[in-house]
Amino acid sequence: MQPVSLPVPSPEPPPLLRQGAPSGAAIPAPRSDCPPLQQSRPWIAPEPGAGAGPTPRQADRQVGEGAQASHLPGADAGVGDYRQHLKPTAAGWPVRSSWCVWIEPLASGTPASSFEARWQRAVEAALATWQGELPIQRVATADQAQVRLWRRRPPLKSGPDGALRASHGRALLELRQVQRLGQWQLEPLVEVLISPGQRPKAIQATSLHELGHAFGLWGHSDQGGDVMAVSPTARPVLSLSPRDRATLRWLLRQPGLAP
Repeated sequence: MQPVSLPVPSPEPPPLLRQGAPSGAAIPAPRSDCPPLQQSRPWIAPEPGAGAGPTPRQADRQVGEGAQASHLPGADAGVGDYRQHLKPTAAGWPVRSSWCVWIEPLASGTPASSFEARWQRAVEAALATWQGELPIQRVATADQAQVRLWRRRPPLKSGPDGALRASHGRALLELRQVQRLGQWQLEPLVEVLISPGQRPKAIQATSLHELGHAFGLWGHSDQGGDVMAVSPTARPVLSLSPRDRATLRWLLRQPGLAP
């Protein structure tokens, strides 16, 4: 199904999502261009047509099973991309010149550590694919990152018919005002949930798709050979298609967040 914007206040993440990075396998040392978070608060968009000052409304939030398709002026599906299916946030396109990414580390010394390592290798392979297209850095702690990957099955979600359905991956976007190195700025914060209960190639394909949402592709392609296809295919898609790359190139030319 097409991505859907959630017109509800953004809840605080569950306690496990608020915890810092637990100790685990070796992680690259922090980079100075991914400074830790000092303070953070939800971004509140102004009501359309508000007067002199902004009127609080629900914080902008989107889900990686995603925002409803928006048909952009001048978009043409025949040019080899799917830009017409992407949706910006209330503050503009959630694009960045570089991304800081944190992956939940292994819980060392547990019986499930080898099972978790399989998950981690598949997620890292998906991230490496996107690193070929974007400036992306792995960071040591969750508070340094705009994108956080968690090893867990997404909770059940109601479909259009009201029935609960399961999914193997979900990306949740929230715009937040954050302070880093003493400076306030508007950032996209994306929590990505990837279920470990899949085969390695399926984990990699799910991660590749959800990371596409995380890096700004909030919408779906209508062609099955694309990483961002609206529905998974029988054979996992493990590499970006020309249409994926063309859509990403178009997205990166758009203005970023402007509150």
